[in-house]
Amino acid sequence: MSDADRFDHGGFEGEDEKKDDKDEQQEGYGTPDGPSGPGDPVNGDRNGNGQDPDRSPRIPMPRASVEDGGRPLPALGDLTDLTPRPAPLVLEHRVLKSLLGAWALAACSPEEATAVEEHLGDCGSCADEALRLRNAVGLLHPPESLDLDPALRTRVLDGCLGRRPPRIPVPDWAAPYDAETARLDALLQDIGDAEWHAPVRLRWFKGEGPTSRRTTVAGVIAHLLTVDGLVAVALGLDDPLGKAAAEHSTPEARTEAYWRASYFPPTRGVRGPWREQSHDLVRTVSFTGGGSGSARRAVSYGDFELPLHDAMLDRAFECWVHAEDIAEAVDYPYGPPSPRHLHRMIDLAARVLPNVLAARRQAGLAAAPHHHLVPAGEPGRSLRLEIEGLGGGEWLIPLDSPAARGSADLEVAHVALDGVEFCRLAAGHVSPAEAAAGQVGDREAIRDVLFAAASLSRM
Repeated sequence: MSDADRFDHGGFEGEDEKKDDKDEQQEGYGTPDGPSGPGDPVNGDRNGNGQDPDRSPRIPMPRASVEDGGRPLPALGDLTDLTPRPAPLVLEHRVLKSLLGAWALAACSPEEATAVEEHLGDCGSCADEALRLRNAVGLLHPPESLDLDPALRTRVLDGCLGRRPPRIPVPDWAAPYDAETARLDALLQDIGDAEWHAPVRLRWFKGEGPTSRRTTVAGVIAHLLTVDGLVAVALGLDDPLGKAAAEHSTPEARTEAYWRASYFPPTRGVRGPWREQSHDLVRTVSFTGGGSGSARRAVSYGDFELPLHDAMLDRAFECWVHAEDIAEAVDYPYGPPSPRHLHRMIDLAARVLPNVLAARRQAGLAAAPHHHLVPAGEPGRSLRLEIEGLGGGEWLIPLDSPAARGSADLEVAHVALDGVEFCRLAAGHVSPAEAAAGQVGDREAIRDVLFAAASLSRM
């Protein structure tokens, strides 16, 4: 028998295929009880060749090759893309130009996108417009936050003033106040009308524990306006309290008087007077400069006084603290001051600490000195205050007398704090017992200094 005679249904019927047929019969295929049922082609022919004409062959027939058929080969494009392409859109120029925005946003249909892209190759003006729109779309999905770097303002001003120094520069001791009021004003410009009535809780430390007062965002700005008015009065400017100023000399009393005098709760309208007053303060101290006359000028806070230089630092510190209160209330990102300004604020707190410690001792809130009072200018027992991070440094705090001089040889305790953490302690936002401080040495001295730092805060 030749190979042609043995070829059946498109393949050689060898030993393997015969074995497969036998296995199928054993498993029930091709038997009267199997799935095929009686009359299956395996059991007998129906058309003489073992194949039911109404059913597909069990073994497919081989497909004829195109080359063997003598027919022409199909075009290459027909092999790669057998789906018919729709006819290209023919649109007017004005319609194509109106689709540029949607095309830049990938919002066109495939036919429209094809028509626009073909048009961009022929129209230069539309191509320029499409490029500009594509670049604008990239700005809609920035990889980073759109919030400006807090140090950007300082860098820009330093660059501008380095090229062209001002005729009347802002003194270094007033620069922190100028920067912090500008940062707070930028925050206020970003919030809506409803957020001016968001609740804010002013917190400070009084005596042996924390205290607080509830107000709104507008109420906080009113508070800053009235307390900044103490500096304005010292510089000969108008007092925002007007005639009622003579009866209220402390920051807390002035704030309560301003709130009571308002017929309605303060609104965003208080931003204008506050910002105008802050500009007047910076402008006035810039004209006074840093001469001896301004150094001798004192600002009264009712029960204590601060030199003008320190009062401006104090106002910058409080502006930052209350800006964080507002930012927390309206869910706004807000960072600390620049390191050099933060260092000045920490230095002011360290210089005032001996006086606050002495006042607490007189009130019976701190331990009595272990020795007699040290004469002014003489070294005495000291605590080393180490501030880490932003605005860092070291200060020796005299413990037995505010007029004594800190001495490393008489150091009895050492406290280490992060710069921002120390400022929040001084603002009354962190309890002295909860301050994350590294401590070593005299535990009583450490406690007294931490509580004195918290007592620097006020409304």
